[in-house]
Amino acid sequence: MEEKKQETEELFEDVLTPEEQKKPPEKQLNADMPPSKPKKRNLKIVFTSIAIAVVFFVLGGFSVWLSIDKGLWTLAKIKNAIDKHYYQEIDDEDFYNALIDVINYEILDAYSEYMTADEYKQDRNGMEGKRIGIGGVFSTLNEEKEPQMLLTRVSGNSPAEKAGLRAGDYVTAFGKTETELTESEVFKDFTDFLQTCEENEEFFVRVRRGADNILLKMSRQSYVENYLFYRTSTTAYSFGGKNAKDLQAQGEPLTCLDGDTAYIRLTQFAGSAEERFDDLMKLFKEEGKKHLVLDLRDNGGGYVRIMQDIAKYFCKNTTDKRPLAMVADYGNVKQEFNAKGNLYSEYFTEDSRIYVLADGGTASASECLIGCMVDYGAVDFSDICLIERNGKAKTYGKGIMQTTYLMGVTGDAIRLTTAELCWPVSGRSIHGRGVLPEDGAKTVPANFYGDGEIEAALAVLKG
Repeated sequence: MEEKKQETEELFEDVLTPEEQKKPPEKQLNADMPPSKPKKRNLKIVFTSIAIAVVFFVLGGFSVWLSIDKGLWTLAKIKNAIDKHYYQEIDDEDFYNALIDVINYEILDAYSEYMTADEYKQDRNGMEGKRIGIGGVFSTLNEEKEPQMLLTRVSGNSPAEKAGLRAGDYVTAFGKTETELTESEVFKDFTDFLQTCEENEEFFVRVRRGADNILLKMSRQSYVENYLFYRTSTTAYSFGGKNAKDLQAQGEPLTCLDGDTAYIRLTQFAGSAEERFDDLMKLFKEEGKKHLVLDLRDNGGGYVRIMQDIAKYFCKNTTDKRPLAMVADYGNVKQEFNAKGNLYSEYFTEDSRIYVLADGGTASASECLIGCMVDYGAVDFSDICLIERNGKAKTYGKGIMQTTYLMGVTGDAIRLTTAELCWPVSGRSIHGRGVLPEDGAKTVPANFYGDGEIEAALAVLKG
């Protein structure tokens, strides 16, 4: 029994960020994503399965044969007929690739998929923040559906951040020398160019920032992403270093804040985000701050365990030591997930105000955290500001959860949607809906340049 349990190890996780899903939104693309290629399947699993079936047949005889799904036998007969009689040769890899692609793209939902061992390893590395690239997320089409490369987010501790790229910049040209630049605002042209650049090889990018054209030097590098940023009216901090764990003064103060307010941006529930959030809340307390702006724009989720840990700061009107943070409904059973403590009163007072910034990229674990904050009274819907994206003001509306199952010694895995998520007190599900202005949330138009969205949001929230 122990060996069987290890072969089907269950990894409980929330959704990946939208740009890392197998079907990403059309307009938001991560420059670190590798180009789409046909998946190389690991046929070891096929031959291993055949071997196991033979052993079971020998040991169990006819009764085992009867217990095998008839569809599998039909599939085996189809494969055998093709191999024997089809006028062209069909490669085994092509045959199994086609079947798995049908499962991934025609049968399963957008959040479920089979992963080869290499894909699974890359997926784990990504959720640990280990990346290779420049660290930029782009909006690739403007409102007229014309090509553009508008930086909507620069990953923390990335080559893009270190080179000086900022959200709101438009990439207009790129090349390996200052004098030989390719003029293009087509995202695919840029990613094709990046694939020609070796790791750590320097190249140049020209960006349009307001009325200025700026030439920056950078390179593709391995880095560990930082997911947390802290700002006040006079200071700015983030995490850097080899493992993105070193708190360092970096960035610009947020001058629209008053002296009692701090701002924290959380871009994903991944890596060591729970520990880094603890570090920032200690700084919040040491600096004697009273109010908090929590920015969850473009935060597509991550690990539930990280959400549970961060939720401990926002369970206001309860004396429970570990308040309920979320309920997962698996259909035939429900599972409760509790916050990892209850620290609200240690960091906030009755006069404290907490504001939340969100947009169409705010999904899953982020929406669960918002639900926890609303249900326990740390925020009201009127304390939430939704930034318009593509003419809509809402959060993403993903209230389902995935579980990843390892598939034995071959190293491949399958991620499946397994549960619907509900808020802890109200039992509310936002799946397919999200948080909307109808709930009482405020809204402001999109403005990627500088701190425009933050300033506009705070103006309507405090107004």
